[in-house]
Order: sequence, then C-alpha cells, then structure tokens
Amino acid sequence: MANRQKKVAAALAAVNNYLQMEESAAADRHLSSGLQPPEIQQSAWSQSGRQDMMTMRKLIQMRTFANFR
Repeated sequence: MANRQKKVAAALAAVNNYLQMEESAAADRHLSSGLQPPEIQQSAWSQSGRQDMMTMRKLIQMRTFANFR
C-alpha cells in the first residue's frame, strides 16, 4: 500500500512540475511580446450566476438535499 502511495505522490509531483513549467513558459512568452494582459470585466449577470452555482454546491456539500447524488 505504501508503494502505491509513493507512486501516486511521484506522479502528482511530476504533473505539478510540468504544469508549473508550462505556466512559466507562457508567462515568459507573454512578457517578451510586450502585450498587457486583457482586463476581465464581469457583468452583474455572470457574477449572479457564479454566486448561485457556489450556493448550490455548498448546499449539496452540506447534504441539504436527501436524494441528490
């Protein structure tokens, strides 16, 4: 069992390292191009929708709904 946990931990560490390398490479490409990151503007409707989704997830996690699976 411990051997399996070590393998899973090693695989997750490798994936995390790969993702970090990709993010840093993308950031380097972005900085070298001299472009500014686009501003993200959220409308009231999108913010309301996200809030509703978070509320529903919280209720599901609290097991408010008896037969929701």
